[in-house]
Amino acid sequence: MTNNYGSENSEIQDIIDFENIFIEKLNFESKELNGKFITISIDEYRNGKLKQTSILFDGSESDYFKISSDKESLKFFFKMNDGKLKTYIRGQKFGSKKSFFKLFEESEKYALKDFFGSKTELNLDISKKNAVFAIITPTIHKDGSGSYCEVAQSNIVAEKLGEHFNIPHYFIINIEFK
Repeated sequence: MTNNYGSENSEIQDIIDFENIFIEKLNFESKELNGKFITISIDEYRNGKLKQTSILFDGSESDYFKISSDKESLKFFFKMNDGKLKTYIRGQKFGSKKSFFKLFEESEKYALKDFFGSKTELNLDISKKNAVFAIITPTIHKDGSGSYCEVAQSNIVAEKLGEHFNIPHYFIINIEFK
């Protein structure tokens, strides 16, 4: 899996940043993709516990969505505004419904983080569910400073981020190939 972040147009990226919108394209390549369906889900965590799982897109609803090559790209759109997280996913053959989730901190405190860190490519086990993004607030240090990257690049399993870093509310975006 590789990724592309945001817009190549710097003026559009400035507007995207101003509006607290996050856009990231994930590119998948594997011979094992051919003939699979994509399911994308979001897990919401409160106080270290899974609160709910929601399906953002389920390609198994129709053979039309079946992957027909060894490559697939998906664009993920997230907007945090007015106390809500808004999600949308665009694939080559689909656009998902827009989904909304309540935020429990100020919208501006949340950020989208992937798990690439300094890597340009990640290997996924496509036989299982994989966490690809975290929508988090920062971990806060004793001196009052905060860090998002420390959380996303920690190698802590996604389900334990809130507990380990004392983050009261966050989301994990997962992808599964079936």
